[in-house]
Amino acid sequence: MRKGSLLIIFMLISITICAQNVIKVAAAANLRNVFSEIKTNYEKENPTVKIDVTFGSSGSLVQQILNGAAYDFFMAADKNFPLKLETKGVTYGKVSTYAYGKLVLWSSTIDVNKGIDVLKESAVKRIGIAKPETAPYGDRAVELLKKQGLFEQFKTKIVYGDNISATAQYAFTGNVEVGFIALSLAMAPEMAGKGKYYVIPQDMYTPIEQACVLIKKSTRSVATEKFMKYVLGHSCDALWKKYGYSK
Repeated sequence: MRKGSLLIIFMLISITICAQNVIKVAAAANLRNVFSEIKTNYEKENPTVKIDVTFGSSGSLVQQILNGAAYDFFMAADKNFPLKLETKGVTYGKVSTYAYGKLVLWSSTIDVNKGIDVLKESAVKRIGIAKPETAPYGDRAVELLKKQGLFEQFKTKIVYGDNISATAQYAFTGNVEVGFIALSLAMAPEMAGKGKYYVIPQDMYTPIEQACVLIKKSTRSVATEKFMKYVLGHSCDALWKKYGYSK
């Protein structure tokens, strides 16, 4: 009887330890490819840790977190969304910038080397942009068009994607002739060589300062804090560079 009780206690402790080593991450859609490599590398170096990730637009993920979604760590496509969570009191620690993203114009059928002037060509019937309310890359694309006095001219051609990955898919499949997407997605294996992209000069829009923050839980997760330090540290520098981000 005593041995049986000890076995049950040991099993419960083991289950608790395992649960603590599962890190649930909410990540912006532009991170899909780079995060996959970060995850693989980290789990290889830390075999007792499993990382579960959900990708989506930053705004949608914020709503999920505010509605009680059980994430441990939030990696957004800008700094404003993590700061919004901070003001709501659902985070702990500071909001930290992990990389700067870059906006590009991408097409599978049209030479976009002219930059945004290509939007004036008759061949461009539809322009893909992520929803600016929830997707920072979409917000910067709309900002760019407004600053250049082009938004009113092209607004009827805009097709809004739920997030930046959906917008990239619209461009990739030809549902739009051109799309404003993240450089990280343009450099991803599934899109590289399948079309052309033009990197929008970064002084033409507000910097895409991508930031992360820990989500407040009933108990602090040492495993999550360690993973956040890894993301912010130099171990990931080569991967950020590989996918077109800057530090």
